[in-house]
Amino acid sequence: MIKFATIGTSKITRKLMEVAKDCDDFKLVAVYSREKATAESFGKEYGAEIYFDHLDDLEKCTSVDAVYIASPNSLHYDQAIQLLRSGKHVLCEKAMGSNAKEVDTMLQVAKENNVLLLEAMRSLFDPGQRLIKDNLYKLGTIRRATINYCQYSSRYDGFKRGERTNIFDGNLSAGALMDIGVYCVHSLIDLFGSPNEVSASSVFLANGIDGAGSILAKYDTMIAEVIYSKITNSYLPSEIQGEAGVMLISDAPNPRKITIRYNDNSEEIIEVEPCENNMVYELRAFMKAIETKKEMSRFHEVSLEAMKLMDQVRSQIGVKFPADYRVEFMK
Repeated sequence: MIKFATIGTSKITRKLMEVAKDCDDFKLVAVYSREKATAESFGKEYGAEIYFDHLDDLEKCTSVDAVYIASPNSLHYDQAIQLLRSGKHVLCEKAMGSNAKEVDTMLQVAKENNVLLLEAMRSLFDPGQRLIKDNLYKLGTIRRATINYCQYSSRYDGFKRGERTNIFDGNLSAGALMDIGVYCVHSLIDLFGSPNEVSASSVFLANGIDGAGSILAKYDTMIAEVIYSKITNSYLPSEIQGEAGVMLISDAPNPRKITIRYNDNSEEIIEVEPCENNMVYELRAFMKAIETKKEMSRFHEVSLEAMKLMDQVRSQIGVKFPADYRVEFMK
């Protein structure tokens, strides 16, 4: 049995709790929130009996083995470092840090304290992602990839009315790249590794944060496009073009439908197991790695290389977070 605490009581935490009920060794024992009443209300709903409004108290709690962090991006580093140093495993929502220096330091601290840190990048643990990788050879030499994820945010209307919204707040290390483009970037790195060159452009909102963007990535023998948006929708699939055919992927973060269309006009449909909430795969992988002490270095490498690429993109488009100013002082 792995005894969990959660940081954050938002929709994404509720989605994790939906799949946790299907994981026999998962037990929620504690909840942290800035307001203890909020922690208690959420915790009682899911069977937790310990509630915190101070991180130091969670750090010292011996009843907790692992913590799921789903706070704003800008808080991930400090919260994760404190908990990792206290000997707790951490499953941290994407983006794991504000920049590559933070991610690298977090991974080092986890290693030094012999605990597991894993980024909750649900798509990378999805069987659909594995099937994409396993079937790439059928396309022949790959020349182009387009990874597309554009979803009109339910909070954008409020933002336009002048409401303060976390995901459009640069002070919280947010914006379209960090909230939704991150899925595309991780998929790109997981499938093809880090590119030789990147060129980026973005659409900016009134407060200077990015609402949508595109990345052109150059490899030795192919090019890739990453297209993402939180202010528009897209119904186009992602696709990978090879000299023998093209692979169409229905939904980058939730790849349930994969189709290959060959140059002779024949078509192959690759079956992916149905799944209403693919956060279940990241949670199972995290728990299994704790129980078996499985090495997760491949996922760590993707997290770090993806953040390095996003740092390059932000440098090009001129988006800087408060967290970026402290990296030179980090130990």
